[in-house]
Amino acid sequence: MRYGELITHFSHPQHKLRFEYVEVPFKCDGCKEVGIGSRYKCSTCDFDLHMHCALPSASINHPFYHKCSFQFLRRPPGNTPRFCNACEKDVTGFVYHCNLCGFDLHPCCAKLPQMLDDGEVKLFLYRKVGGAPCLGIFVSAACHRCGRKGRSWSYRSPCKKYNLHVACVKEMLVESWHELYFGHGGGTTKNKKLETRIPSLKGTLQNHHRSKSKVKKCCEMAGLAVQFIISAVLGDPSAIIAGVVGTLMSK
Repeated sequence: MRYGELITHFSHPQHKLRFEYVEVPFKCDGCKEVGIGSRYKCSTCDFDLHMHCALPSASINHPFYHKCSFQFLRRPPGNTPRFCNACEKDVTGFVYHCNLCGFDLHPCCAKLPQMLDDGEVKLFLYRKVGGAPCLGIFVSAACHRCGRKGRSWSYRSPCKKYNLHVACVKEMLVESWHELYFGHGGGTTKNKKLETRIPSLKGTLQNHHRSKSKVKKCCEMAGLAVQFIISAVLGDPSAIIAGVVGTLMSK
């Protein structure tokens, strides 16, 4: 993909979509989920797609579901409400669906990297906090956000200090960006800066350390971990989220 590249997409045949990079959140018109970073956009209609929604695979397999074959669908099958098995959030648009098991995955959830690594922090994707990635081995670990071990897919560091459910990350984003998607604030630049501020986990991390220096260091490392996880959940693990680096966890 090259910056400015144009594509034609079945969901928006009237105009071509241009590849670009943005550091403010957008709502994908394909899967209806939040995105950031790389996207395909129609400037005429203000139509946006995640990369994974703009260039989907017809079918995929996933290491967490060895017996499943997921097919890409423009809308969820049937008339009953469906949810994503990765993040537990509603499926209302593009989806990967397994006819055999009935499992559903948002396109970005289906393409979450098994490992995030920037040279300092490594995070591994687990089907459940408490289990080993792609294996049936279980060890003690709890999500920093909710304190639970079960629930949705999770990212965890090898040292087990940093654990976050994919579902909890999405809840954090919804809390931060509520005004953006429910019509309050008018979408001005000032409001967007406020809405890209991610809630701090400092309070939960303080429960693990009494020393202020350890809390600060833990917060700094957790801030990096959260940044990588948020970028991955929003469809672009390489994205640099404005205002997050260096300030997310330490304040």
